[in-house]
Formats: sequence, structure tokens, C-alpha cells
Amino acid sequence: MDNDKPIGVFDSGVGGLSVLRRIRADLRHETLVYVADSGHAPYGNKPAEFIARRSAAITEFLLEQGVKAVVVACNTATAAAIAWLRAQFMIPIIGIEPAVKPAVATTRSGVVGILATGNTVRSDKFADLLDRHGHRARILVQPCPGLADCVEHGELSGPRPRALLERYLPPLLAESVDTLVLGCTHYPFLSPLIQRLAGPDVAILDPSPAVARQLRRRLETAGLLADGGATGGERYFTSGAPERTLQVMSRLLGHAITLETLPERREGLKAQGAR
Repeated sequence: MDNDKPIGVFDSGVGGLSVLRRIRADLRHETLVYVADSGHAPYGNKPAEFIARRSAAITEFLLEQGVKAVVVACNTATAAAIAWLRAQFMIPIIGIEPAVKPAVATTRSGVVGILATGNTVRSDKFADLLDRHGHRARILVQPCPGLADCVEHGELSGPRPRALLERYLPPLLAESVDTLVLGCTHYPFLSPLIQRLAGPDVAILDPSPAVARQLRRRLETAGLLADGGATGGERYFTSGAPERTLQVMSRLLGHAITLETLPERREGLKAQGAR
């Protein structure tokens, strides 16, 4: 039955595990297949056409695993490829975007900060998001080069992420930002450090719960939710160095996992023309 099929989740690397763990918490009967494209991470400084090709190749791989839906657990890939993926693949495809709307509703000072990758903040999708919701508050956007790479290497509280955040946060805090939006799925793993540096009065918003809710809605609408008696499980794949990625992923999830190597494949067979 189709509702017994797994759900595919992918990211440029390990950051999408922040979304996967929320999906697991909310949809415990579902089987999940996660792809970390760590061999090509980070996406934040790559051309949009390259990201679209990788997104198509990974989606094709997930379809070969029999998935019933795909979650693009990467803000940069969502911005670069989500519309094209939805036009090409006839299954529910759920993306992610910075939580600007709830941040505008949450802020008390009227000033919201967004931490994101360069490609996300330069995208048309992000500009449209700000056009739709940003007029109700002052939105300050802070690109954070290097921050996702810290998470890729399992550096969650050491000197490198701290030094980067001590560069990125003060300009926002000086403008009375009281709400921070995490615009990259890697950043929730840095939330404890961000909170310490920003202070207890700054709210930090992670869009993962909204993604899990939207996934549930789409599955319910399509009659694809797993049966309540099903036992959920996970499979994990990476295009990166398996030994190092395994250590980082196990640490982020808080338990040991088995990691498989993502098979090499020709890119762009369906992605030709993707922009």
C-alpha cells in the first residue's frame, strides 16, 4: 500500500537532520530515508543551476527507494529548485522557508533578524517572502558564511562557531532585534550557542515544526499517512566521506546510526533546463 512507503528527506549535508528529528517526533509511524549531500556541501555558495541538478538527482534516487513524498530540508535548495521539482515529480514535495511570518507576529520590538546563507537571501523566493510578510516589521538579514560548515564538521560550541556568531549577531542586537529566524536547517544545532550569545530575551525561531505540520497535512489529504500500527524506521545515505559524516550525524541525532553511501549517478537527466 502507498501509505506504507517511506518519506524522503534531503539536505546539502547534515543540517536537515533538524527537520528529520521533528518529523520523527510528530510522525512516529513513518519510515524515513535521509540523504546528506555532504560531498557537495555547502550549497550556500553554489550556483543555482548546480543546486537544481543535485536536487533533481537526489529526488530521482529517493523515488527509486519508493518514497511517497519528499521533504527538501534545505532553505537554499528550496529557493533554487522547489518549483521545478514540483513541476517534474508527481508526488508531494514539501520545502522549507525562513519563519518570517511567525517572527513578525512574535516580535515585541518590531525588529526581526534573519540568519541565513548567501544564496537563500539572494533568491527570488526569499525576496517574495519578505514582500509578503516583511512590511509589518523591520527585517534585518544577516548572511552567515561558514556557519553551516561548522555544523558539517560537528563544531557546535567551539571557538570557530563562536567567533562567527560574535561577528554576525552584534550588528543585529545593536538594532534592537528581539526575534531571530534560523534561515538554514544547520543552524538549529547551534541554537544553544546562539541563545547564550544573544541573551535570554531574544526569541529563536526554527521552521522545522511548520514543515512537519505541512507534511502531515499533505499526507492526510492524499491518504498517505502511515497506519497507526506501523513501526517507523530510518535509512541514511551520504555523498560525503562516510566515516566522518557518520560520526557527525550520530552526534547530532544523539544515537548511533548506520550510514550508506549514496550511489554515484549522472546528474541532470531530468534537470536539463532547470534554473
